[in-house]
Amino acid sequence: MMVPFELSSMAQVGKQAFDAKCSDCHGVNAAGKQGLAPPLVHKIYEPSHHGDIAFQLAVQNGVRAHHWRFGNMPPVDGLTKGDVRAIVAYVRELQRENGVN
Repeated sequence: MMVPFELSSMAQVGKQAFDAKCSDCHGVNAAGKQGLAPPLVHKIYEPSHHGDIAFQLAVQNGVRAHHWRFGNMPPVDGLTKGDVRAIVAYVRELQRENGVN
């Protein structure tokens, strides 16, 4: 897993929010956690397959398991739409650094 040398200011804010609310399940730098939650730096989550709105909906409503066998993802409390936009910026920059476009 490669991490960008420098994150945009939006992605820096997103990293803080991700670390606070998402990394317990999705791992450090969105690399996933074995047996718990999938990596978000993966071709399944590339923008053409899971657009930015998918992240907003996942946080708001949770997600029924469909690509992975980790079980359903519950909604995530305490994140605004702006927080999620910043998280998406962070995840997208991680993805691009790792060839997921």
